[in-house]
Amino acid sequence: MTTTPGERELPLDVRRSTGSSGRDAALVEAVLDALASPTVLLDPAGRVVLANSAWTAAGVERQAPILPGADYHALALALRDDEDARRLVGELRELADGERTEVSVDRSVPDPTGAATSWFHVQGSRIDQVGHVVVTHVDITARVLAEKASAWQARHDSLTELPNRSHLHELIDAELRRPGRPAVAVLFLDVDGFKDVNDSLGHEVGDELLRQLAGRLLAVTRGQDTVGRLGGDEFVVLSRDCEADGAELLAQRCQATFEQPFDLGGRTHRLSASIGIAAVPAGSPAEVRSTDLVRDADLAMYAAKAAGRNRVRVFSPELRDSVQRKVQLASELRDAIADGGLTLHYQPVVEVATGRVTGVEALVRWQHPERGWIGPCEFVPVAEQHDLVIPLTRWVLGEACRQTAAWRDDGVLVVTGVNISAVHLVTGTLVDDVLTALQGAGLDPRQLVVELTETSAAEDPARAAQQFRRLRELGVESWIDDFGSGFSSLGRLVAIPAGVLKIDRSLVTGADGPAGAAIAAVVGLAHGCGMRSLAEGVETAAQLRRVVDLGCSYAQGFHLGRPVPAEEFLGWMRANGGRLDLSAG
Repeated sequence: MTTTPGERELPLDVRRSTGSSGRDAALVEAVLDALASPTVLLDPAGRVVLANSAWTAAGVERQAPILPGADYHALALALRDDEDARRLVGELRELADGERTEVSVDRSVPDPTGAATSWFHVQGSRIDQVGHVVVTHVDITARVLAEKASAWQARHDSLTELPNRSHLHELIDAELRRPGRPAVAVLFLDVDGFKDVNDSLGHEVGDELLRQLAGRLLAVTRGQDTVGRLGGDEFVVLSRDCEADGAELLAQRCQATFEQPFDLGGRTHRLSASIGIAAVPAGSPAEVRSTDLVRDADLAMYAAKAAGRNRVRVFSPELRDSVQRKVQLASELRDAIADGGLTLHYQPVVEVATGRVTGVEALVRWQHPERGWIGPCEFVPVAEQHDLVIPLTRWVLGEACRQTAAWRDDGVLVVTGVNISAVHLVTGTLVDDVLTALQGAGLDPRQLVVELTETSAAEDPARAAQQFRRLRELGVESWIDDFGSGFSSLGRLVAIPAGVLKIDRSLVTGADGPAGAAIAAVVGLAHGCGMRSLAEGVETAAQLRRVVDLGCSYAQGFHLGRPVPAEEFLGWMRANGGRLDLSAG
């Protein structure tokens, strides 16, 4: 028999249909048996001619008994009539008819005993011109399971086993592309105070909190909803067929899960969550992507957190406009810091026993060339949100030191206070930045004070104490600002080597009432710790008299002097000899 390249001549039926010798038939059987994978030889019609011993050893025969003349095509469909099986049968027929050169199909085979499904790579090759086909079956179950596990892990969060960021976006995009554009809502949940849990109890306890929260969210969401974790303490809920009103109810159910304390590290902890919602109504014609929806829900969450935490906010276009304005403002602020577009005003600090102006507090001001006056209450939070606090503080330190040195050269000696953010403590660069500013201006360290709010110092008192001690060694004094505005541990705060406690204006305002006793307590605390006291926000003569009677060392406020430009302050100091007549009030 003539053969073509790659083909060999075999009997039509190894045992009966040909005149081949028994030796040839035995050789064919031996070749098939030598193959490690379960293998069958089919005639052109798809009937089984031979099956090797590996077929039986692999247990395939228990699922698909092979008898001479059995219809392999029917057998393949009987095992599982699915798309892969129909493709396999169709391609085997094309192979036997010479319409293709090979068959390569992966298919799953169920175990009749109920055990796990197996997967096989089925390979078919035509071995002669007549149409005989050899079909091998390679068990790829281990590989498929590994691939499935890897694919699952790539799409799920390893800690909570919830869909991760990339998979969530896939699911949201798929929902947004559904025919008819059903209503879709996304909830963006952030745990209030999660950082405190992580920092105080450790990351293992924080991980346990996230696992517990994942279980609670799964329990309160609907069957058609999907709960996922973006990362950290941020969770997203994809709510299908849900308008904004329904999403708000769902958000309230999510918040209600926080009413029950979390059992963490053997102790119970009460927490809350801020939730933002972004929704696309049913039939919306606008083209929306998952990134848009999650971003909008994130913006709404930040608005909820800014409103006081433990709130729910629904996204609106006004929110996006507000964020865009802040981004633009941040860009302009960055330029203003670099190009000298900011100025400092100085508010006097008065020694109440003598009326002498002993110092000033440097306060940053921004006169925008197009927007006009922009107050610190607007641009300082923007600086905090866009990593501009450190560059801004470095500029203020440098400018305040230069100005204080210039006053010194003009015969005016004052101590200048500069406000420091808690962010600056965390970076660990505060001491170096202060030194750079002092050396750049040639200023005596005793003429500079760094001020840190009570709440900022309490965030990490050990770090604050370490850096304040180093500054004191260099000659720079540290003051605790806004004392009495928070609920910090006095024990931790008094361990910080500060020179002055600045009593918060909220206490000074009520100095004639019960707040007077609080002021007296702070004055006593400061004195007992070797510190002095300064009353902030003194706006009337009566308030001044009261804080003097209560023993404050210094005072500051509009009644004593408003923040003014450097030139104006210098002129006033020269005209008044650096003193105020406190009795005139």
